[in-house]
Amino acid sequence: MATDQRASLKDGEFFSLLSSLKNGEFVTLLTASLKGISQVILIENAITGLLILIAITIESYYLGLMTLLSAFIGTLVAKFGGADEQSINQGLLGYNSVLTGMALVLFLSGSYMWMIALAGSAIAAVFTVTMNHLMKKTEIPILTFPYIILTWFILLSSYKLKGIQLSSTLVPQNLTHWELNIAGDINLLDGIFNGIGQVFFLDNSISGIIIFIAVFFASIKLGFYAVIGNVAAIIIAYSLGGEHSLIVLGLYGYNAILTIIAVSAVFNHEHHRYALLSGMIAACLTVPIAAGVSSFLLPYGLPVLTMPFVLCTWLFLGARKMMPNL
Repeated sequence: MATDQRASLKDGEFFSLLSSLKNGEFVTLLTASLKGISQVILIENAITGLLILIAITIESYYLGLMTLLSAFIGTLVAKFGGADEQSINQGLLGYNSVLTGMALVLFLSGSYMWMIALAGSAIAAVFTVTMNHLMKKTEIPILTFPYIILTWFILLSSYKLKGIQLSSTLVPQNLTHWELNIAGDINLLDGIFNGIGQVFFLDNSISGIIIFIAVFFASIKLGFYAVIGNVAAIIIAYSLGGEHSLIVLGLYGYNAILTIIAVSAVFNHEHHRYALLSGMIAACLTVPIAAGVSSFLLPYGLPVLTMPFVLCTWLFLGARKMMPNL
């Protein structure tokens, strides 16, 4: 009997939620979804999210639609699951869904890849809540870790499951025969605009400019941090002999942008004196870590995603617990 009562209560809550959505909650849900898009770059701002969505849509109408649907589904799953209302409205339970949906639709092929991508975005919301619970006592943010792990495992499952097919852009490579190609010119502006665009898998300069505008709209300070982190990563990558094509495409910049924003501003709750300096160091550190992670993943044909950002940010935020000046 007790089990039946609990089930009826859950059903009642579910239909109550559906009813509330019809009576005006849709706008709130849409706003939370747009904030979920903006939270990818650690910003809570629906207008910023809308501008980013426009930038993505300029690159690809299909990718723009999948981004919005992924954000909407992730937010909806969190709401129906009874997650914390404040976290939902801040977009904190949607950003991993956004990235997961985008990554899967880009790195998978086949007629039903969009279904797998949207299913992945729903699972990402559950994974995000779980990770938040597990890491609550550490006071270290989960960042994009759920998206990274979930995306990697779904992509790897393609080797054992015929229904999941990898895109031709992901090809396992043997490190034994790997050759570093540092030929070609470097266009600094392209590297800067592509760097912030690559946070959302974009290599379109116009889209990058719009995303920069979106960041500056939310916070001039964060906008300047994004520029500083990106330029620092480009300089380090070039100085260390990184592939010029990867630098221009922004593949060494996007993790640095996220890292400096996280370390220097968003998670700098105590306003540490050397926060900007430690953020710049962390941003520069993403370059060799990105190269290392990329080399580690080559035999599996997996993309680096935002793992360098997660590792560097965790490193500095964790160290800050014992070394407060960082």
